[in-house]
Formats: sequence, C-alpha cells, structure tokens
Amino acid sequence: MKKSEIRFSIALDDQKVPEAISWQATDAGQDMHFAKAINVAIWDRNADATMKIDLWTKDMPTDAMKFFVVDNIGSMAETIQTATGDKKMAEKMRALCKELSDYLDEQGQTNQ
Repeated sequence: MKKSEIRFSIALDDQKVPEAISWQATDAGQDMHFAKAINVAIWDRNADATMKIDLWTKDMPTDAMKFFVVDNIGSMAETIQTATGDKKMAEKMRALCKELSDYLDEQGQTNQ
C-alpha cells in the first residue's frame, strides 16, 4: 500500500502566535512550501466529530483571510457534491460564496 505524508511546521513567537507556516508533502516533491494560513478539518472516527486546526500568521492580511475563507467554502461545495452527490447542498454553498464575494466587492476588498 502506498503511503503519503503531509507535514506542517509552525514557527511561533513568545506568545505562541504563528510567525511562519511551512509544509511538505510526499506527493508535492521535496521542496518546502510556505503559507500564511492553514485550515485542516479531520473527521475523527472515534469521536464521530470534526477536529479542526485553523492557523494564520501575524502578517496574513485580513482581506486575504476573508478570501481564504470564501475559497474554503467553495472547495467544500465541490467536496460535498463529489462525496455525496448532493447537488442542492453544493448549490446552496456556492450561493453563499457568491453572496460573500459580492459583499467583499461592495466593501472594496481585494485579494492582493
């Protein structure tokens, strides 16, 4: 059986606030990749519940964080449709993404 690994490394300041996030994955080559935010959700089969890790660096711009969250909702819409075939739920999630994107546009926020 083939195994893949994803490794995250988080550099923290004295108050344990992330300053840098890096990651490597066996399927992404040997290079170290860098991120300003991560959102990891795991369905724990023993707890029958979602376990989450949400981290972002001090220098993650708030505008970018908002786009990051909207992108995650869009990605989850694809996941729910692929995993369950529930098109209605996926459409509702995409509609929420559209509504949130429009809101960000109205606020003059950009993903730059």
